[in-house]
Amino acid sequence: QVRLVESGGGLVQAGGSLRLSCAASGRTSSNYIMGWFRQAPGKERGFVATISRSGGITDYADSVKGRFTISRDNAKNTVYLQMNSLKPEDTAVYYCAAASTSTVVASTYSNYDDWGQGTQVTVSS
Repeated sequence: QVRLVESGGGLVQAGGSLRLSCAASGRTSSNYIMGWFRQAPGKERGFVATISRSGGITDYADSVKGRFTISRDNAKNTVYLQMNSLKPEDTAVYYCAAASTSTVVASTYSNYDDWGQGTQVTVSS
């Protein structure tokens, strides 16, 4: 099991940027595929981005492609989500997750084994 702690959320105006961080502890995060999901009020938790163990392969939800960038620093056991050109519809609690599945990346909720507590992102119009 890996423990995940997100940080970096906050309130930002539309068009602004935020960078979320996810610090992993307990086991070496490079053994895991990492992902970001988000959940808005009244909606299901949905996929945002995923990154392979080496960091060389990424995948994004269509709604964030070209605006968000996922990256990882395995030496620091940390995963990042750079969010640019934010929109009010990006408002949600953002969760970091770790997957031990044998695939290269993972965009499905059920692939993930460990989750952080979430960090709130609010984008005002």
